[in-house]
Amino acid sequence: MTEQPYKRPRRFIAGVVCPKCNEMDKTVMFTNDEGDEVRECVACGFHQTYAQHAAEEQAQQELATRVTPAGKTVLDEGEQPLKIIGFGTVDPKQK
Repeated sequence: MTEQPYKRPRRFIAGVVCPKCNEMDKTVMFTNDEGDEVRECVACGFHQTYAQHAAEEQAQQELATRVTPAGKTVLDEGEQPLKIIGFGTVDPKQK
């Protein structure tokens, strides 16, 4: 009697869009023989490990926006009280 190799379960991930073919709900997750988490598209065959994904994310730079422009340091001056002009306590004698 030959022993069957353990087949790892594949789980479909709802709502995920494949980065290669843009198909929704075609991505499965599983653990490969080396123990890495892998995502794979059943429509186009896209295959990526978690380590590859993390390396790509780290390589991408933060986009320069109007809020955090490139080359400018964002300074946080700490908490300060908010002063609302024209909205204060009214003295009843002034009416």
